[in-house]
Amino acid sequence: MKRLDDFRLKMGRHELVPIVIGGMGVDISSTDLALEAARLGGIGHISDAMVNTLTDRRYKTKYTKAKQAQFQYNVASEDKSDVKFNLEHLAEATRLHVEKTMARKQGNGLIFINCMEKLTMNGPKETLSVRMNAALDAGIDGITLAAGLHLGSLALIAEHPRFREAKLGIIVSSLRALQLFLKKNSRLNRLPDYVVIEGPLAGGHLGFGMDWAEYDLEKIVTEIHQYLLTEKLDIPLIAAGGIFTGSDAVRFLELGASAVQVATRFTVTRECGLPDDIKQEYFKASEADIEVNEISPTGYPMRMIKASPGIGDGIRPNCEAYGYLLDANGKCAYITSYNREVAAHPGERRVSVGDKTCLCTHMRNFDIWTCGQLTWRLKDTTHRNPDGSYQLLSAEHVFKDYQFSTDNQVKLPEPELAVSA
Repeated sequence: MKRLDDFRLKMGRHELVPIVIGGMGVDISSTDLALEAARLGGIGHISDAMVNTLTDRRYKTKYTKAKQAQFQYNVASEDKSDVKFNLEHLAEATRLHVEKTMARKQGNGLIFINCMEKLTMNGPKETLSVRMNAALDAGIDGITLAAGLHLGSLALIAEHPRFREAKLGIIVSSLRALQLFLKKNSRLNRLPDYVVIEGPLAGGHLGFGMDWAEYDLEKIVTEIHQYLLTEKLDIPLIAAGGIFTGSDAVRFLELGASAVQVATRFTVTRECGLPDDIKQEYFKASEADIEVNEISPTGYPMRMIKASPGIGDGIRPNCEAYGYLLDANGKCAYITSYNREVAAHPGERRVSVGDKTCLCTHMRNFDIWTCGQLTWRLKDTTHRNPDGSYQLLSAEHVFKDYQFSTDNQVKLPEPELAVSA
């Protein structure tokens, strides 16, 4: 039986282990996790989601504090149109995040950054341009365009000296989305270096409606692969969403994919940026504990663990400090829902908002537990400790299990020795 290690992902002059760790924000796909993927010969992602906030946490910068101070006068206002990001600070934060990561890179693999179009930041075009150009300035190996059609995104970096050197790819969930992207960007004479096909079982935001269960990743991969063959386009396809074992991965490579993107099994590794107590929540989750809902202000359905503390929470919007989801007019669906509930419950100190969530604040605080559909299987990938908790894994262990396993098996880690009192 074939192993994933029997295949290689060819991307330009690079020949890689065909494993990509997805770009989970905010800092869930941490620098440490991405570096392990690159060291082991694959591709690791960092994310630029809430990058100012991320660098404040990781590198003790003060971008969020400065923004809060600048717009403190506006905290009580429902109108957030004034709340703009300092583009110089945004560029500095992006460069710092990328430079700190790339300076530590070892091995033959690559480091990409995941850039979400839906992070509109009250300046969709300007802020996306700054983030992508700054990442290229700082030496990132590649940019994955996520959470949006990105019909105009490549044009924002077309004049950058590394536009044709760096690897550029897009996440799609349908052939139609890919066709729109290729048509819109054809005038740039620059095909994507790879296409991530994300299916309905993926974690976080989905490229489907609430009818997601009617779609099948294998069918989408087959359809896109056949289209590329017909059009004689040599673009590596990377299958993503619900790929839990090395044997699952091999099946997609035999269908025509060149690699797989995986994330769920890496959420419970020591290198993952989630706090350890929340990793235990991922281990404990049952299949019934996982839901797809519409509480994200982005308009995309989102998969998460039902017990996420941020669900239903009516925290006051903190756009003056964060505001990553404000649209070009300073609007956010959560602000609308929050103001509706405040008006309906005058005098209450804290309201409950059920239909939307303040995603910026709750993702920053790790209070929205986004996950893949197969998160409930994580408990079967490790040992249970005497105290009832689960043993955390190393990213290397999970990576190599994907790389070398057969027969749909999952290799358990070596049990950790109990520490005597």
